[in-house]
Amino acid sequence: MAITIALAGNPNSGKTTLFNELTGSKQHVGNWPGVTVDKKEGKYKKDENVLILDLPGTYSLSPYSAEEIIARDYLLKEKPDAVINIIDGSNIERNLYLTLQIAETKIPMLVAVNMMDEVRANGDRIDFARLYEETGIRFLPIVARSYEGVDELMKEALKIAGEQKKVADLPVLDETIKEAADRLTQVLGLQDDESRLWKVLKVLEGDKEALGELSREQIVQAKNIIEETENKVGTDMEARLADLHYKYIGYLAASAVTKKREEHAETRSQRIDKVLTNKYLALPVFAVIMYLLFAITFSENFLFIHGLPSPGIWMSGLVETAWTSLTALISSGLGAAGASAWVFSLVIDGIMAGIGAVAGFLPLVLVLFVLLSFLEDSGYMSRVAFVMDRIFRKLGLSGRSFIPLLMGFGCSVPAIMATRTLESERDRRITMMIIPFMSCGAKLPVYAMFAAMLFEGYNKTLIVFSMYILGLIVAVISATILDKFFFKTGESNFIMEMPQYRLPTLKSIGIHAWDKIKDFAIKAGTVIFVSTVFIWILANFNFSGMCDMEDSFLASIGNVIRIVFIPLGFGDWRAAVGIITGWIAKENIVATLGQLLGSQQEMKSVFTMVSAYAYMAFNLLCMPCFAAVGALRKEMGSWKWTLRAIAFQMITAYIVALIINVVGNLIF
Repeated sequence: MAITIALAGNPNSGKTTLFNELTGSKQHVGNWPGVTVDKKEGKYKKDENVLILDLPGTYSLSPYSAEEIIARDYLLKEKPDAVINIIDGSNIERNLYLTLQIAETKIPMLVAVNMMDEVRANGDRIDFARLYEETGIRFLPIVARSYEGVDELMKEALKIAGEQKKVADLPVLDETIKEAADRLTQVLGLQDDESRLWKVLKVLEGDKEALGELSREQIVQAKNIIEETENKVGTDMEARLADLHYKYIGYLAASAVTKKREEHAETRSQRIDKVLTNKYLALPVFAVIMYLLFAITFSENFLFIHGLPSPGIWMSGLVETAWTSLTALISSGLGAAGASAWVFSLVIDGIMAGIGAVAGFLPLVLVLFVLLSFLEDSGYMSRVAFVMDRIFRKLGLSGRSFIPLLMGFGCSVPAIMATRTLESERDRRITMMIIPFMSCGAKLPVYAMFAAMLFEGYNKTLIVFSMYILGLIVAVISATILDKFFFKTGESNFIMEMPQYRLPTLKSIGIHAWDKIKDFAIKAGTVIFVSTVFIWILANFNFSGMCDMEDSFLASIGNVIRIVFIPLGFGDWRAAVGIITGWIAKENIVATLGQLLGSQQEMKSVFTMVSAYAYMAFNLLCMPCFAAVGALRKEMGSWKWTLRAIAFQMITAYIVALIINVVGNLIF
């Protein structure tokens, strides 16, 4: 039978890094039943019979957020064979609170003390033998990012999973609480229940989930016991139990942890934060860092050296050359095989031209997201969310809303799902409505194509970078409008941990890069492929059969739609069709225009520099792809709110594109 081992830990404890190390490529990401928080599971790469499950990062098992509810329900209801609790060795006191709560569930557990390289670098020492002596729980040192100690950790995890040795009751409670717990045990009839202590303590805290499982008579008796005990201790039970847990944690830390640095001594991360989170410098530094990312991705004069392309541009050139050679090879093969004109046109002008137009920009997407992954894994992006809290609070939101928005730079679908972590329904709806204003990875090829073909003589890095800034600016203005006129203002709280700055590993960044390539390959082989074939058919046929493009079905559809876009500067039917196909997948805009406007000269016959910028802005801000709309519908809970969000996005896109076209033509 398969063995299930759950990974549990605080955010930023290295849990995901350990999960990636244990499972490698044998992992699957889905959603927990009924919710859209990621469910990660995979097979242990050294034993196919061991299933590793990565629980959402959480500070406790109290049901205050979706992550805490998922972690709690899984541990108590699914009961894995063992739990590996990952804690940050450089901040052991805070991490041990979750450890004590898991111990109270009586599930076989061991503790992986991660980031021991930082502990050693700080000159600190942890007495693992003393921790075992005090708790009866094995504490093992590891460095997940370099695989140090991981094999021994898994060997011990499999051992305790097989033995099913329960964690003994720890000396956390005082006599008053013990007496109350014994009385409640009798009321609830839990003498032989494995998770007796956990259930009793949750009832003592007044936990709604725990009380909801009791009968009316049991609730009355429980509340009487709680009230009597609170009168004895002089405070509410939740505060008293938390105090006892932290008192025991303090005892463990004092017994087993030796700190070389004084508590008030300044760490390296704190010194760096004096600049990166500085009240006045934080935003300018963020803008400079983001611009450098785009320069590394798009600059034709990398490091200001004329004729030296950036890594993104260089790799993009290689892909385009390879695709051109492949197209020529296929073209020769079709000619030699005597293929008919329509087959030749479908394959070369349709499929190869459409997919090739997108494939040429894949390296740009790859380089940009490798760099973004570097910033995220280093700990910098957490600081950005903290800095943005000052701005977002003025909008009636919290810095927590910036996290889904930041995810929107990758893909709107998981970003919209991530709003589940926001406590306020109002915050969730505002954030979901503005997430599509972020430039997802699928929009990047659109910007790159227009920058390359229509902005000769201009800084192409700045052109693309400005789209990302425009999305942020419009999102901020939109959030203000939504807050002032459509939603009732309410106070939003934001608590976030600042992880230590760390140098990301090549393996971690490689996993991010592989995910991007894999997602693109799947999309290119399915959605984009089908779309290119469908577009070619519509662009080459009418009711009479095969025809010129100007007389095709696609031209007829485009000529009806294009009227709406004339005030925006792109009233050509081909530009209009590109917008529509972009709703299937934003990359389709490149594929569509690659088929309909194959050359730079044809692009210039349809777009001016100003109308091209307006076109990019419209596609940035308008309704997102159908997959994102589906996520919106699921998270909004109704079509009414979904349609309101789409209408708001379409109106915003139209107004901004109109302003760009009118003002741009006055200036240029």
